[in-house]
Order: sequence, then C-alpha cells, then structure tokens
Amino acid sequence: MSRTTIYMTAAEMRALEIRAMESGAVTGADLMERAGRGVVDATFARWPALAKTPHCAVVLCGPGNNGGDGYVIARLLHQAGWGVRALVLGDTESLPPDAKLNAQRWSALDQGAAATAPLNAETLAEALGEGCDLVVDALFGSGLNRAVSGLAYIERSISALEARPIVVAVDVPSGLSSDTGTCLGEPVAPLRADLTVTFHSPFVGHVLADGPEACGALDVANIGLARFAEPVAVRAQTPDPSGLAKHPNAHKFTHGHALVFSGGAGKTGAARLAARGALRIGAGLVTLGCPPDALAECAAQVTAIMLRPLNDAEALRQTLDDTRINALCLGPNFGLSPDRADWLMDVLAAKRAAVLDADALTLLAHHEKPFSKLHEQIVLTPHMGEFKRLFPDISAELTENKLYSKLDAARDAAKTAGCTVLLKGAATVIANAQGDCRIVASCYENAAPWLATAGAGDVLAGMITGLLARGFAPIEAAETAAHLHAECARRFGPGLIAEDLPEQLPAVLTALESASKRSS
Repeated sequence: MSRTTIYMTAAEMRALEIRAMESGAVTGADLMERAGRGVVDATFARWPALAKTPHCAVVLCGPGNNGGDGYVIARLLHQAGWGVRALVLGDTESLPPDAKLNAQRWSALDQGAAATAPLNAETLAEALGEGCDLVVDALFGSGLNRAVSGLAYIERSISALEARPIVVAVDVPSGLSSDTGTCLGEPVAPLRADLTVTFHSPFVGHVLADGPEACGALDVANIGLARFAEPVAVRAQTPDPSGLAKHPNAHKFTHGHALVFSGGAGKTGAARLAARGALRIGAGLVTLGCPPDALAECAAQVTAIMLRPLNDAEALRQTLDDTRINALCLGPNFGLSPDRADWLMDVLAAKRAAVLDADALTLLAHHEKPFSKLHEQIVLTPHMGEFKRLFPDISAELTENKLYSKLDAARDAAKTAGCTVLLKGAATVIANAQGDCRIVASCYENAAPWLATAGAGDVLAGMITGLLARGFAPIEAAETAAHLHAECARRFGPGLIAEDLPEQLPAVLTALESASKRSS
C-alpha cells in the first residue's frame, strides 16, 4: 500500500477553499478559525513548555487573509493567558471580509494583556524589548506573487536579541513564493522561521529552492478540506511494495535484462555502481558492456553481474539485436570521444528503454540536434550543471524569473526533449512529456545530505534502469528509484559512500513491505 503526498500551488489551494465554501459545509471564517487553531496546536506540540504556562507573543498581521489567521492566533493565545502584541501592516478597514471580522474580534477583547499597533521598526523594537517568547509571522501567505521589500528590519531586529524568540510562520515565511520556493524581493525572506505551519497539504514552494531553509520545520494542519479535494498536478508517492515484490512463480527472465555501458580500463567504477543498483533493485539479469581492455578489471570486481565485450560498432549492433536486453544505462564515466557520441546515437536509434546520465548528457548537449532521437522510453537524469548545458534557455529562465520554479523547468524540459526528465537535488523533480510531475523531497525530517558523495548518482541511474527492465513506466521507475535511493541514504546515515547504497535496498524494501502490512 503506497502513501501519496500532494504538493499544491496557491491557485489550487484557493480553488479547494472555494469549493469547500460553495458547498455550504464551511465558511471562510470557519476555515480561518481552524487555521489559527492549527498553528497554535502545532506550536504547542513542538514546544510543550509553551503550553504549560502563559508567555509573551508578538503576532505580525498582514493586509490579507494570512493576517486574518494572525488575528485568530493572537486571540487564542490571549485566551490562554498569554500577553500578546499584534503589530499590523496596512489598514484593517481594507482587509478581506473574513480577515476583517477576525481583526474586529481581536480589537473587541479587553486590552489588558492584548495590544495592537502599526508594524514598523519602532513598534517592533518596543514589543520585542518588553520580552518575547514567540513571534508569529502572518504577514504574507501563499498568494504572494510580487516582490516584498522594506521588511528586512524584522529579521535584523529578532536576530539582534540576546535570546532569539521562536518564530512560527503561517503558510509560508513572508516573502517566500509558495509556488517556486524562491524569496521575492529581498535576498532572504523577512523572517527565518523555526516552524512553518501550513494547511491540508504542503505547497510546492515548501520543498523547492529556498523553501526548506526559510521554513525551518514544516507541519501540515488538518482543517477539514480533504473531502473537497480534487486531483492536482504534482504528487509524491511512496513506492508500493506489491509493485516491487517478485511473483512466486517468476524467474530471472521475467524481470528483464539491463545492460550498463562501461568506460575503459581504470574508468569502470561508475558503471559497476550502476550495474549493482540495477541488480539490487530486482532486474532479472544485468550485463556490463565493457571495452575489451576493461574486462579483467570488471571481472575482478563483480560476480552476479555478467560481462560482454564491446569494442566496435558491430559488437554494439549485435548486442542491441538481442531483444532480451530491454533496458539500457549509458553515461556513467562512459567517455566523451567522437566514437562515444556515435554509440549514443546508435543506442537511441534502437528505441529501447534507457537512462542517459553523466557523460551521455554531455554528449547529447554537444549534438547538433540533441533531442532528435529521444523518445518516451528515455529517462534523462541531469544535475543542475548538466541541465544548464542541455536546456540553456530553460535554465536561464529559472535563474532570472523568481516566479518560474524548478518544477516548471523540469516540465518544460521534458516537453522539449519528448521524454522523462529527472532533475536532481534535495528536492528531485521528475516530469514526462505529457506533463505528469512528481517530487521526491529529501528535506526537513526526510533530509538525506549523505547523498552528496561521488557515485551516488551512478547508483540512482542503475536503479532506474533496473526498474525499466522490470517493466516500470519511465516516470514510475524514476520516482520509485529516487525515493528508494534517498531512503537507502537515510537508513545508512553518516559515513555513506556510494557502494553502501545498493546494499541498503534489501532492508529498505523489507521495511516498506512491513509498513504496508501494518497499514492494511
């Protein structure tokens, strides 16, 4: 049984809220109240000491519905006995109706421990100087699509305190785009959050670009929108163990035959890592195609992986004529000579499922018509440097346009190339030519920083190839392999080297199966 996480855009979330309100089952004020309660509950759950005795809070309320959530939070904290200062950006008379209602509810409170003032450098310094345990950032939420400037003093004021208060952001830290994860306007978000609380599901921007660093930790509060949800464009799906298991009556020939192309003598390590990944993930057979001078080197290192000498175009043709070989991996330390470029074109002409990685991507980028022979069974696996060489115009747009995301870039690249593109990173983004998109996010509690090691990408390429050999669709193979690859790194932890990754797969797959049985 797999578990699906959806990643929403601001427009999709707004459409979901409208459907819920138009159903008559909930009002905008109800949703705002639930959101405010969700932030308070998540804050107290993460820092239980805050729930035990009253403290002091500064709530920064913006000019939109995010500010309305802030007024709810301020009221709930006040009712819990806290001293609360609400600092307001903009005119409360201009607030949207639900936010205005909650601003009025806040103003109607007995002002003893509750106070309101316009937000500026002086009022913030005064409020922080009176002692502050918690700052709530409810200035600009998920709908922000313009540059924010003039608020850098907020972060400076908080950071200057001898003891920095806890900062909790509502939806997203102010200044962060919920659609792209980039900071709009100033180089950094006005506030660096310790916790960001969002509602119903994460936004795309929570896991892309600056999102994880700006958000701190991420909690998703349930505000009762699930029954109104409709399919969205982007998701991440935990692999289904039933799809990875081998049938009791299966044999090696029913699980495909993967061929991994190797470099010459002294340059076989990357291909051997890929071949090991393909074998561990369940390909029935795996062969290393080696130049003759590399056969002895490979033979000394592998056992279950077969070897095939490939020394010229005729040997390559005969190998590709073997229809039992149904998935190819080309690129890890393959070489960049002209004959290697010719081999790449011959491999593409075979119309076989294939992963192009590393040197194959560089060869492709140097080709006069790089995408002319690509097809839907191809998976490209670039890191950002390779992506820039392959898709310079798309890469330039990603650099220059803060409202254009890594997800947009991968989607446009896949459409341009006519195949599946896996764009690597802490959040790996995968898209195919039909516009289907996936995100495998290794951030927050799922961070896997140990993958920053030589050869890790070669193992990933091999794992994708092994799943292609088993019959997975390209985007499913790429997403499943990316998820398992990161999980292998998390399971091993510090000290990881690339050789460790395939050896973690049995335990990772077993854990997935056990978790599936418990939840079924």
